[in-house]
Amino acid sequence: MKKLFMSLLLGVSLVGCGAPESNAHQHQAEAITEHDRCHMCGMMIKKYPGPKGELMLKSGELTPKFCSTRDMFTFALQPENQRQVSQLFVHDMAKTDWDAPSDNHFIDATQAWYVYGTSRKAVMGSAVAPFSTKQAAEEFAKQYGGAVLRYDQIDLALLSGE
Repeated sequence: MKKLFMSLLLGVSLVGCGAPESNAHQHQAEAITEHDRCHMCGMMIKKYPGPKGELMLKSGELTPKFCSTRDMFTFALQPENQRQVSQLFVHDMAKTDWDAPSDNHFIDATQAWYVYGTSRKAVMGSAVAPFSTKQAAEEFAKQYGGAVLRYDQIDLALLSGE
């Protein structure tokens, strides 16, 4: 009986060993410096208004930064890049200034709500404006227009205007 109990105890304790690591490799967004250039277009990132984005590649070797969320999505959604991306970060525009977004307000892009087609302009034209809550996105859309979308509703066809 004691052997059976010990076997069961050992089995229960090993159940979690094969589970993927939950947040062990979660990274934080890096600050965007005055000299950082957009990974897509090469423009100086901090020189322009609107939400910015950055992503972490699975290799962890490079953190591409973008002058706009539109550029970040355009890069991240390309089939050849999708499998390389492990995390995406965007500014929460409910908590930071449109003209000079603060890097203290980066959020997980996959959990954000977005307003697309707004009258507020960013460096690459109409912004894909991110918010941490649906309510904040809806309030922004009422004031500046646009459609409120979840992360998984943003695709290359939408960004190209199709």
